[in-house]
Amino acid sequence: MATSAPAPTASGQRPVRLINYLAYGSNDVLGAGSMAVISGWVLFFYTTFCGLDAWQAGLIFLVARVLDAIASPIIGHISDNMGQTPLGRRFGRRRFFILAAIPLLPSFAIMWIAGQGFWYYLVTYVLFELVYAMEIIPYETLAAEMGKDFKTKAKFATTRILFAQASAILAGFLPGWLIEALGKDSADTFLYMGILFTALFMLAAGLLFLFSWERPASEVAALRPAGDQKPSLGSAVKALYRNLFSTFRIRAFRLHLGMYLGGYISQDVFNAAFTFFVVFALAGSITVASSLLGTMYMVQFVAVAIASYVALRKSPSRAYQLAAISFAIGVVALLVLWNAGVRSTDALIWVPIFFAGLGRGALNYIPWATYNYMADVDEIVTGRRREGAFAGVMTFVRKMTQSAAVFGVTTIMSWGGFISGAKVQSDQAINTLAIVLGIGTIAVLACGILVSFRFKLNSATHDVLMAEIDRLKAGDTNPPTPETRAIVEDLTGWKYEQLWGNNPVAGIRR
Repeated sequence: MATSAPAPTASGQRPVRLINYLAYGSNDVLGAGSMAVISGWVLFFYTTFCGLDAWQAGLIFLVARVLDAIASPIIGHISDNMGQTPLGRRFGRRRFFILAAIPLLPSFAIMWIAGQGFWYYLVTYVLFELVYAMEIIPYETLAAEMGKDFKTKAKFATTRILFAQASAILAGFLPGWLIEALGKDSADTFLYMGILFTALFMLAAGLLFLFSWERPASEVAALRPAGDQKPSLGSAVKALYRNLFSTFRIRAFRLHLGMYLGGYISQDVFNAAFTFFVVFALAGSITVASSLLGTMYMVQFVAVAIASYVALRKSPSRAYQLAAISFAIGVVALLVLWNAGVRSTDALIWVPIFFAGLGRGALNYIPWATYNYMADVDEIVTGRRREGAFAGVMTFVRKMTQSAAVFGVTTIMSWGGFISGAKVQSDQAINTLAIVLGIGTIAVLACGILVSFRFKLNSATHDVLMAEIDRLKAGDTNPPTPETRAIVEDLTGWKYEQLWGNNPVAGIRR
């Protein structure tokens, strides 16, 4: 199928134009936008308008994410091998999934129909999570497919996160705007929000399909071991476990995951408790919570540009540390103000919102900026390109830990005396919310900060890595310089003599 991707240059590398960056970035309206809506509102929607207990809402989240987490690595593995099939050759091994997901994206809207039972919400949530994985996992490989150098991949990551933050702003403010139009007790607020976002998701996925491309089939085939066959369902299931543990044997990826989970799970805990905290501890309303969330996301949007600058000029790890500290300051300040009697209508409440947003925006950007280089580190270890495996495993780990975090928060809320549908909560329930919001968020952030001090991937070390890959591809057998050896061994976690396929991770000997 014809696309609007530019033709390759004489060097064989297609030039990346503004429209390609924009089309790629816009798809995170689905990737991050849907998650912003869900993390900010779905638990509140279930407990306020659907009659579910907090633990039931958390259980839906847990079951859906676990099933999705199991499916995600399988999708990643199949997309790695889809190019051997007729559909893959015609539409692309990654882009086929993006095209197929478009007519299934209305599954997001039907999640937000009020007045249904537990099983309805469980089934509709599971359905959307599977459609989401089907589209997002191939999407996450495309920056590595379309760009090779550090700066190009950084631009893809920056564009993506800017769109993500813009969609998060809409997810924050939109419920408040709809409440003003429909009334504060109308559950249709969330249904109309779901319909609007569904339309945006379908538009973004269509643009991504039209203005993206993949590595040439010949290049992918050259990196495939001789005798490799197209995958069966059984091999895909086996790859779930094989890829999970083999990607963990790449040191940079392990550290990247630690930073990623530290930044994102801390936000999961915060998001799960924040709306309830505003409504019941700060004497606010859905409209106030919507305004605070929207403003926080606006600050996050600005923070992405700052984080991009610091990550390129200093290092991703330094930018991460500053971001985590800012987020922690916001959380502590919010609790201090609440304890001092400040409520949601007081102007001081915007101070912690500013610090939290500044940190969260950078924490959202940095892991995805560094993720685009994980397949490069893996290539020097295995001699292969496994973007799909890394995308699948990363999603698997993220969904498993996120589901555990949210289920843990809702379970603790229930133990703390939270009553679904109540207009007022007990002091015990409110104190429990404060403890979850404070200790839970900051403890996870601290773990991410500790990991970041060991993460050494930056523009300079990535340049060394890519130059060494090119040298090995050319068959140069001269030993590397001591500096190159040290950098590559630190990033990979393997002795230099074990690289380029001479290790169990590769599965073959070169």
